Amino acid sequence: MIRFCPLFSSSSGNSVYIGESKSGILIDVGRSAKQTREMLSKIGVEESAVKAVFLTHEHADHVAGLSVFLKRNNIPVYASAGTLLSLRKKGVLTDCHTDFTLNDEGVEINGMFIKPFKTSHDCADGRGYTVTNSDGSSKVAVATDTGIVTPEIINSITGCNLVYIESNHDVNMLKNGNYHFELKKRILSDKGHLSNDACAEVLRTLVNKGTTQFVLAHLSEENNTPHLAYDTSINALLEMGALVNRDYQLRVAEPENQNKPILV
Repeated sequence: MIRFCPLFSSSSGNSVYIGESKSGILIDVGRSAKQTREMLSKIGVEESAVKAVFLTHEHADHVAGLSVFLKRNNIPVYASAGTLLSLRKKGVLTDCHTDFTLNDEGVEINGMFIKPFKTSHDCADGRGYTVTNSDGSSKVAVATDTGIVTPEIINSITGCNLVYIESNHDVNMLKNGNYHFELKKRILSDKGHLSNDACAEVLRTLVNKGTTQFVLAHLSEENNTPHLAYDTSINALLEMGALVNRDYQLRVAEPENQNKPILV
């Protein structure tokens, strides 16, 4: 089994813990090291249980607490070459940190196998991840911060028991909202963020391929609501005859987690 728990999920910060109670990894550290430590404690995980950090990309809402967290715990960070280079240029990573370029083959950390896949986002070199436990019985995916879901992404996350996937915005809310034109254009682009409708289409594909657990993530606080994101996916799946809590389970990640880890 794998314990899967979103710690933070919003434009104010993103972080996910994956592993067991005494050993696991973080994907992103988008809040301060103190907030991350406190949230880990709430889910029954000691800070020392985190054996490595994996980064999706270099944007602040994914790395805000990274530098301090790494120093406090003397653990390595893994990311794409482009992400690491960007963070070194910004001074987020220095010679005090241990960082590793993660190639397409992936890496094993304390019995879990973590493999990256490319995402489509306006960053240096974004990645999503799949994580598989030691006996191969549980596999989860983190697929956020991507403007489109490419065939490579679908291929990578097919076969996962649980998929944590971006459902960032409602297109109408975004188009009619207060964001300036260039920001709207960026979010709606192929290198922006995944809409509720686009996310729902991916869920339809994955349910047909056997995935039974989904967590909707990275919801915009300005251009979405948990109700809209949830209903968009529920209705799209209903159209193909799939019923929630019969054929699959669907959750919405909270900005600050209030739930126990999901056992996968």
